Amino acid sequence: MTSRMTPARMTKAVIPAAGLGTRFLPATKATPKEMLPVVDKPAIEYVVEEAVSAGLRDVLMITGRSKRALEDHFDRNYELETKLAEKGDEATLAKVQASNDLATMHYVRQGEPKGLGHAILCAAEHVGDEPFAVLLGDDLIDPRDPLLTRMIDAQTRYGGSVIALMEVAPEQIHLYGCAAIEPTDSEDLVRVTDLVEKPPREEAPSNLAIIGRYVIEPAVFDVLRRTPPGRGGEIQITDALRSLAHGDGGGPVHAVVFRGRRYDTGDRQDYLRTIVRLACEREDLGPEFRSWLADFVAKELGTGEIAP
Repeated sequence: MTSRMTPARMTKAVIPAAGLGTRFLPATKATPKEMLPVVDKPAIEYVVEEAVSAGLRDVLMITGRSKRALEDHFDRNYELETKLAEKGDEATLAKVQASNDLATMHYVRQGEPKGLGHAILCAAEHVGDEPFAVLLGDDLIDPRDPLLTRMIDAQTRYGGSVIALMEVAPEQIHLYGCAAIEPTDSEDLVRVTDLVEKPPREEAPSNLAIIGRYVIEPAVFDVLRRTPPGRGGEIQITDALRSLAHGDGGGPVHAVVFRGRRYDTGDRQDYLRTIVRLACEREDLGPEFRSWLADFVAKELGTGEIAP
């Protein structure tokens, strides 16, 4: 009898974090956009926590110039920790130390800003010949909605690559990569038949937008090496995944259609909304903050509603 080997559980996550954060200038002139606080924790820490919750403790961060603060955040700060210990401030000390041992962190620089596909290609040597996850630092997924775990399970079952899709308003589809799909026997899982990067509304094959979570087979690296610059003059991961979906060197490509809570911290309006939502839900901050917010809306703005 021939025994069928169970695939090894995925262990590696790649987090591209080399972008310039121009939408948040001047705040990001010297501070990485990934270090902007979401309440009292930088956005990047939420992303690493998500990877770890899905069982991915080997994390490679793709960084760039002026991104040293990312490495420092996940390193020990002995002077600060010593001061907090001497003061007996155990609660704050625990918060500071939480990021130290979250995962085994690795870093590599993307020397030139050639796009997301090129950033992912920088991970080839570290990842090797095994599937891996990619998490974009602009997208925060609520921990109550374990999207990445679902994607890893789908990749383990079907092989190939798995992307995350989310329905958006038709007038917003030009801001995203977009997928053409066909159904499977699972309600939230579809097969991807085509992908287009930021299509005009009238040319979009659906209103299903790619959001910042991917589980990718290692065949993508060979495809990326021969993928020419696409939209914006950059090497697009969307174009490489399109090749895989068409059977060019790998595949298939499936997608989880996500209907949970996602926070886009790469957009200023959504960044502000994210902070308000998460602060309202915090046990230590929520009651007082919600009371203040209700009072602000009712009294300061006069009408009880925020004007458009």
